[in-house]
Amino acid sequence: MKFSLILASLLALKQVVCFVPAQNSITRSTSLSAKELQRSEFLQKVAGIVGLSTLAAPGTANAAKYGGFGAGSPNVLDPKDAIIDEDILKSDAVQNARNGIKGYLNGVQQMQEALKKNGQTDVGPFLRKDYDFVKLREALNTVNSAFDEDTQKGTDRLIRNILQDITELETANRQKEGVPRSDIRLGIMLAKLDKLASAFADYLAFSS
Repeated sequence: MKFSLILASLLALKQVVCFVPAQNSITRSTSLSAKELQRSEFLQKVAGIVGLSTLAAPGTANAAKYGGFGAGSPNVLDPKDAIIDEDILKSDAVQNARNGIKGYLNGVQQMQEALKKNGQTDVGPFLRKDYDFVKLREALNTVNSAFDEDTQKGTDRLIRNILQDITELETANRQKEGVPRSDIRLGIMLAKLDKLASAFADYLAFSS
C-alpha cells in the first residue's frame, strides 16, 4: 500500500516536472512575441519621426523646387506663389514702408563695401542709428499686411531672420579697443552681411 502511494507520488511529480518546461517555453514564446511587437512599434515610431523631421526641415526640397530661392531661408514659399491684396500693396503706407526696406538693403550693401575696403571699419554706430528695431519692424510688418495668412507664415520667418541677423552682426562687430579685427572675424562679419542682404532681398521679392 505504501509502495503504491510512493509510486503514485513519483508519477505525479514527474508530470509536474515535465509540465514546467512547457510553461517556460510559453513564457519564452510570449517574451519573444512581446519583443517582436516592441521592435515593430519602435520601427514604426522611428519611421514616423524621420517623416516628421523631413517635413520640418524641407530646405533642400524647397531649394530644388524653387531654384536658388529658399536655400538660405527654409520653410519660406516662393514669392511667385504669394497671395497679395493688390489694393493694400498699392497703398501709400505699404509703398513707403517698402521703399524704406530697400534703403535698409542698400545700407547693408554699403557696409559690405566699407568692410571690403577697410576690414577695421566699425559699423556699430551705423547699425544703431539706421537700423532701429522699432522702425525696422514697423516697416516690415506694414508690408507684411498686404499678404494673406499662408504667405505670412513664410514672410514672418524672414522678418525674424532679419532681426536676428542684425543682432548677430552688431555682436560680431564689437572689438576690444586697440585690438585689430582678425581676418577670421572679418570673414564672419561679411558672411553675416551676405545673409542679411539675402533676407532683405527675399522679403522684397514677395512684393515686387
